[in-house]
Amino acid sequence: MSERTYRPQPIDTSKVDLDEGLRGLVERRAANVHDHWAMKRIADGWTHGPHRDDAARKHPDLVPYDELPETEKEYDRRTAVETLKAIVALGYRIVRAQPGGG
Repeated sequence: MSERTYRPQPIDTSKVDLDEGLRGLVERRAANVHDHWAMKRIADGWTHGPHRDDAARKHPDLVPYDELPETEKEYDRRTAVETLKAIVALGYRIVRAQPGGG
């Protein structure tokens, strides 16, 4: 069997600066990232535990986002920032809908 070499090639977001409106979206997006991760874990039978235990399906981060350690929140924030930057780098605009405007 030949060995495969994987060379990740993410979208170049190095020149993208998020405007104030998008920076304000980062924390909401980060909490949503965490909630989706937690929903999948719970659906797979994981529960909260003081330490990660793969065999027993226990994880200390199965708590609301606001209760996560700052290091874990920062991980989710980086994911949120890179998601938003990739959308912008691909030429899309993110515009907040006006209340009641659909």
